[in-house]
Amino acid sequence: MPELPEVETVRRQLAPEVTGRTIAAAEILDERLTRPVAPEKVIPRIEGRRIESVGRRGKYLLLTLEGGKTFALHLRMTGNLLMRPADSDEEVADLMERGERLGAPRLYESHPQLRHLRARFELDDGSELLFTDLRRFGTLVVLENGDEAEDFLAARVGIEPLSDELTPEALLRIAEKRTAPLKSFLLTQTSVAGIGNIYADEALHRARLHPLSPAGSMKPEHAEALVEGIVEALEAGLAEGGASMNDYLDTRGERGSMQDEFLVHTREGEPCPRGDGGTIERIVVGGRSTYYCPVCQVRLRRRPRRRSKPRRGARGSKAAAR
Repeated sequence: MPELPEVETVRRQLAPEVTGRTIAAAEILDERLTRPVAPEKVIPRIEGRRIESVGRRGKYLLLTLEGGKTFALHLRMTGNLLMRPADSDEEVADLMERGERLGAPRLYESHPQLRHLRARFELDDGSELLFTDLRRFGTLVVLENGDEAEDFLAARVGIEPLSDELTPEALLRIAEKRTAPLKSFLLTQTSVAGIGNIYADEALHRARLHPLSPAGSMKPEHAEALVEGIVEALEAGLAEGGASMNDYLDTRGERGSMQDEFLVHTREGEPCPRGDGGTIERIVVGGRSTYYCPVCQVRLRRRPRRRSKPRRGARGSKAAAR
């Protein structure tokens, strides 16, 4: 699934290409994309509107449209948003005819091809945005700017990890009394937005924290290390254009290279890159494959609950009542 670095890479590529352009025509080929709203009700809210900006919240790609609308797209597991230049009609038509895809070979056999095209958005310069989605889990919603958009996002995404919002104090506040493992805590989008399976593993290794440590067991020094680990892992992903392990491609149909730089993710059986003598192990946390070093990643213990002290005079009051 595309995570924050992949979605942010798409945003950075799209912004200079589509900002100021008008969506001349929209075609939604799969009604599941806009459920529970029918495509014929979504299209009129998109067509003819100029794209004012391209943003991101967590894993949501946000196109702000004139007239106070926000086009919110979530790529989910296998979604790709490809930019087709105005002069590439014949090339794309040929690819669709042959059922082939854009971009270089992938690591694994999983092919989001143009025959899995779910939506097409034609811009006023003749270029197009093509949304492909092999497994059909992607979602598109058009929101009214203001309360509707803010309420929609607030219910689904938490702190932006590459902003000033993510501090050790904020992380401790969110994690307080949480008994869920740190790995599961990081995957909860309403806690810290945009982190998925890959970057949770990479962040925890950088922070030297065991993925099964209870989230609420962190002390200030652990939260500080985890904040640094999260930021470093996400920035590494951005520098490499994201990770293309299965289906992710950028808007040009090209693969990212973060998968070549993983410290622990998918590295089961390999030596820890810290040279501490540990060997990367794989466990399952919350149904997700999780990779870590058992030597350098410390498992924190759940903090014991403080016993409440009896109120002074309580015993005497009970005796008097007898």
